[in-house]
Amino acid sequence: MDINPLANPKGSKLICEICQLPAFVLCKSCKVTYYCTHEHQKADWVSIHEEICDKLAFLRQPTPFLPSKEERDKRQNQVQLMKIELIEMSRTLAQKLLFEGKHDESVPAATQSLRYAIDVYGVATIELVPSYLILGEASVGLNKLVQAEEYLTKAQWTVMKTPDCPRSIKSKLYRNLGLLYAAKGDFQESLINFADDIYHSSEEFGTDSIRTSGGYFHMANVFFRQGKMNIADSLYRQVINIWHNHLSEIIKAKVPSEEEAAKSRSRMIGPAKGLFEELSSGLDAAQDAEAIQILTSIYDIRDHQVNRQAQDVAKTCHALAMLFFVLGDIKKAKEFGRKAIVESDKIKDDNFSKSLVEFMKLCERQGTTN
Repeated sequence: MDINPLANPKGSKLICEICQLPAFVLCKSCKVTYYCTHEHQKADWVSIHEEICDKLAFLRQPTPFLPSKEERDKRQNQVQLMKIELIEMSRTLAQKLLFEGKHDESVPAATQSLRYAIDVYGVATIELVPSYLILGEASVGLNKLVQAEEYLTKAQWTVMKTPDCPRSIKSKLYRNLGLLYAAKGDFQESLINFADDIYHSSEEFGTDSIRTSGGYFHMANVFFRQGKMNIADSLYRQVINIWHNHLSEIIKAKVPSEEEAAKSRSRMIGPAKGLFEELSSGLDAAQDAEAIQILTSIYDIRDHQVNRQAQDVAKTCHALAMLFFVLGDIKKAKEFGRKAIVESDKIKDDNFSKSLVEFMKLCERQGTTN
């Protein structure tokens, strides 16, 4: 909705949510968010505003008069909790957009998370670092390397002056520094930072954790760019093994066996539904997107290798099939399951072939419950 700044009360200044320039457009839903152009309004809506419009309407409304201290404290606590929820929501969505390769779209969401993190935690606290890291990674993806370095320097300085900084944050910092140096073409410094990423992630989560696998993946990409395929293949193989084991455990723990499913169906009246209702990857939306990005990237590399190993391709396809299965995309699960079977026919591994056959049966069972 277009507005006329001259009609504003004297002394009030409306600024764009995206660029902080004078605003001429108002969101007609929340009526508290302004933009300089309709283009910036659309960019913000696509990135984050659609998800938080109602929250901003609450947070930015004038504070009502409350007669008692109890009521005022209750409202203040409610506002603070909503701000924290908005920070986490914005970060998760921004990170998800990054993993999907939508670097430009991730910036408004990441900026929103930083804005409210400063409001809640202050200007120089460790709680701001995740937002700086997302903005840094987005800038690397947009090839704005000077800007990326500025964000990552702020994050690094904050980490350095925080003695009890969690290793999980240090891991993400070094991972982003590794991406920055790789974008600059400084592969040696990039590998050093990815090694630090893997070290801190391993200390926090374990060497075989899916959270550590991202460090192996990015390190493999550097070796790939250097043409050192033996090292890259070894690291890609480690990433696939980690995800293959993780997804296998999810399916094993949450999916009933064929015999158990048959017993459940026999006790039901009507269509067999609900056998897989609680099945999920156990990750948030950003981590799901990261899994898809990592596994599909490795598959594309494997699929185009001249001297590719059938075992590697088969296991990669199986991992992707299981991932799409737990995400509820049975069509893609079957697609990659079939690709895994084709590759497995080229190798002599009866146990692996048997597991693929069982998985395809599982996909068929899932299809009948939907």
